[in-house]
Amino acid sequence: MSRSAKKEPYVDEKLLKKVQNLRNGTLKGPIKTWARAAVITPEMVNVNFAVHNGKDHLAVFVTESMVGHRLGEFSPTRRFNGHSKKGKIAKATGTTGRASE
Repeated sequence: MSRSAKKEPYVDEKLLKKVQNLRNGTLKGPIKTWARAAVITPEMVNVNFAVHNGKDHLAVFVTESMVGHRLGEFSPTRRFNGHSKKGKIAKATGTTGRASE
């Protein structure tokens, strides 16, 4: 469900202050943040963020096409290892996959 139209998009004030400090030159390197719900604004374009995914901080470089989206969309919280194959499972467990007789 989206935010009400009469409210402005949610942007963390501390995050905007850090972006301004980065532009002024008082802050260097990627901006570490846990604010996954913060909406990306035009001021954040061409800035490196380190967005927390629950375990690590993943690097996110903001481009113009990301404006309006949320920071958390670009830092996945789950890792997909791929589907397992039947042959690999059977060989790893040492069984044929059938019930024992």
